[in-house]
Amino acid sequence: MTALIAIEGIDGAGKGTHAARLVERLTQVGIRAGSLQFPRYSETTFGGAIGDFLNGRFGSLDQVHPQLASVLYAGDRFESKPVLQQAMDNNDIVILDRFTGSNLAHQAAKLEGAERLELMRWIDHVEHVVFGLPRPDMVVLIDISSDWSRRLVSRKEARDYTSSEADIQEANLPYLERVRKCYLQLAQQRDEWQVVESLDAAGDLRTITDINHQIFELIRPFVMPLDCSAG
Repeated sequence: MTALIAIEGIDGAGKGTHAARLVERLTQVGIRAGSLQFPRYSETTFGGAIGDFLNGRFGSLDQVHPQLASVLYAGDRFESKPVLQQAMDNNDIVILDRFTGSNLAHQAAKLEGAERLELMRWIDHVEHVVFGLPRPDMVVLIDISSDWSRRLVSRKEARDYTSSEADIQEANLPYLERVRKCYLQLAQQRDEWQVVESLDAAGDLRTITDINHQIFELIRPFVMPLDCSAG
């Protein structure tokens, strides 16, 4: 049975970097491992629409209702189901750079109270029941402050979906901090979620190697049945 490991976190947390390193490390010890990144901006129809949304084509963040925005992200994953299934068929472990948890946190951050809870239930139902997407076996949340997020996003190379240094979500620090809090709330409420801190006790950024080692230790229970020499 293929293990699905989702890496979550606000922008700049290093999800893609750690997904790639995990696949490399797993492959080195003889485990079939692959990865997928969401959204798939240039590969799906919904992904292209997400790029338009993040570029502000449909209005600002507060002008697009989160329930409508959530359909774009869920649709991107639904459209990608054959690719995801192929990855699961060909690998023992699949690392996901963002998955359904990202939709929950980002859209819930735009609402409060009962409305937030109702939207989260609705998104979960659409993603996993209506669209039939599998639930991850583990979700690793890389936690980082919105201030550090801003600094790290500014160092990113150009993305294929935007010509701007930051999209409308990345440029909104108060919004990113709300998303971060929603992520942490999800991690508190769900047993399959694990939190990895990006900053050390002094508030300095931990090294990529240090963070990746901690993530590998968290996913080790899925690794050991496949290769007891993994280390």
